[in-house]
Amino acid sequence: MPVSMPAPATDPRPEATRPEARPDIAHLDSARPDIAHLDSARLDVARRLLDLLGDTTTEPRADPQLEALTLAVAADLPVLLWGEPGIGKTAALNQLAETLELPLTTVIASVHEPSDFSGLPILGDDPAQQGVPMAPPDWAVRLVRAGRGLLFLDELSTAPPAVQAALLRLVLERRIGTLRLPPGVRIVAAANPRSSAADGWELSPPLANRFVHLQWVHDHEVVVRGLGGVWPVATLPRLDPLALPEAVALARRAVCGLLTARPELVHRLPTTETRRGGAWPSPRSWDMTLRLVAFATAAGASREVLSLLVRGTVGDGPGLELMASMDRMDLPDPEDLLADPAGAELPERGDLRQAVLDGVVAAVRNRPDRQRWDSAWALLARAMETGAPDLLVVPATTLASLRREDWDVPESIERLAPALALSRRADVAAARVAAKAGR
Repeated sequence: MPVSMPAPATDPRPEATRPEARPDIAHLDSARPDIAHLDSARLDVARRLLDLLGDTTTEPRADPQLEALTLAVAADLPVLLWGEPGIGKTAALNQLAETLELPLTTVIASVHEPSDFSGLPILGDDPAQQGVPMAPPDWAVRLVRAGRGLLFLDELSTAPPAVQAALLRLVLERRIGTLRLPPGVRIVAAANPRSSAADGWELSPPLANRFVHLQWVHDHEVVVRGLGGVWPVATLPRLDPLALPEAVALARRAVCGLLTARPELVHRLPTTETRRGGAWPSPRSWDMTLRLVAFATAAGASREVLSLLVRGTVGDGPGLELMASMDRMDLPDPEDLLADPAGAELPERGDLRQAVLDGVVAAVRNRPDRQRWDSAWALLARAMETGAPDLLVVPATTLASLRREDWDVPESIERLAPALALSRRADVAAARVAAKAGR
């Protein structure tokens, strides 16, 4: 009786993936029982592809928010990055730690208990005599042993109020249980707005007032170049050793000058819960602002970077007032301008130029005489030659009203007359257009 032979088993894998179609790994399948070798080889190929995808470089690139972050880190101030999910906050911290060669320790605040930050009680041999010490968590011990590092507190806005309360001592005093973080450890946190956070909470005012708040947004060009393999490099600012005393003096003069003129800004707790969870002015945050102004000045940071830092520490309103006050600190003395109007150098920015001209007219009003009045007109004529004539309308009108009967009209007024008349007509025309549009 004929014996039927079983049909040969067919390879269920697609033809393109069979070993015979891949000469580079076909030899691994010669011994059919050891299929694990084949799977391992495929994982090796997958790992090589992942390595190629992760092979990126960096380039120097002007990035105000990244420069503000590195300045705050250099100043040893806790920073809180606010941004929507997926915006790149965590990636920025990873890149910063790698560039600065600091070990990164990430702690998800929302998945920890308050005792994880205040310390766990450990009973000893004689608690009545020795007390109950508070043991720190393992990540804190590793940071202390390393002596340096970047502590990243992620998902801060999803931490419940009890955990936020436990973080107060860590953020301000840098203490966890019985341990104190060494000076080489910097603290950076990240949070999503409550509207986009999972079970989000508003930050408590005491915790919020301990941070420099930076709004983290994406730059289209940075994202495109980064996906192409080139990301901006994060470098610590270079502080000019010779500029340190002057930077400290300027920072103190700027902050103290503003608070002397505006004492109500020393402490202003916002009225809404959302604003209390952000930047607002207090003696603590003004002290942080003073430090940031000194660091930014010594580093030669741009006005945009300094604005991000001060507004992220004391809030938009007080921060903008401080920036405006600092701009006026560098304005020339009206008396120096009146003494030499021909050699005067006026600011390029329109608002600063307007402030200088108004100051000159005010100086003439306070001490009017013929020579100072003539010098002011000469200065206005120079301003018209180097800037927009519409800035001269108000100071020229005010200066003309100060003329005494026995003062002759200087030649500079005749040079100014056509431009001022044209500017007035333009203002009248603009007012008419606005009036018609409002009907």
